[in-house]
Amino acid sequence: MKTHKHVLSSLLAVAMFGAATLQVNAQTGTPGIDQREAKQSVRIAKGEASGRLSSKEAARMKAGQANVATMEANAKADGKVTRAERKAIHKEQNKQSKRIYRQKHDRNKR
Repeated sequence: MKTHKHVLSSLLAVAMFGAATLQVNAQTGTPGIDQREAKQSVRIAKGEASGRLSSKEAARMKAGQANVATMEANAKADGKVTRAERKAIHKEQNKQSKRIYRQKHDRNKR
C-alpha cells in the first residue's frame, strides 16, 4: 500500500510540474523538452513502483532529471532558448533516457 501511495504522489508531482511549465512555455517555447522531462519522470516513478529501480537508483535518476531541469532554467533565464542550448539539453536528455533504461533492465536484485 505504501508503494502505491508513493507512485501516486510521484505522478501527482509530475502532473503539477507539467501544469506549472505550461505557463512558462508561452514565453520561451520548450514544450518538447518539458514533455520529455515529464515522460522520463514517469518512467522513473513506474520503475520504482514495479521494483525495477531501487530507491537509491531512483534517487540518482531523479537527480539526473533535476540536472536537465536546471539546464533548461538556465537556458530560459535570458528569455530565449538558443539552438545550441536546446541541443545541449536534448543531448543530456538522451543520456538520462539511456541511464533510466540501463538501470531498469540491469537485473539487479532489489
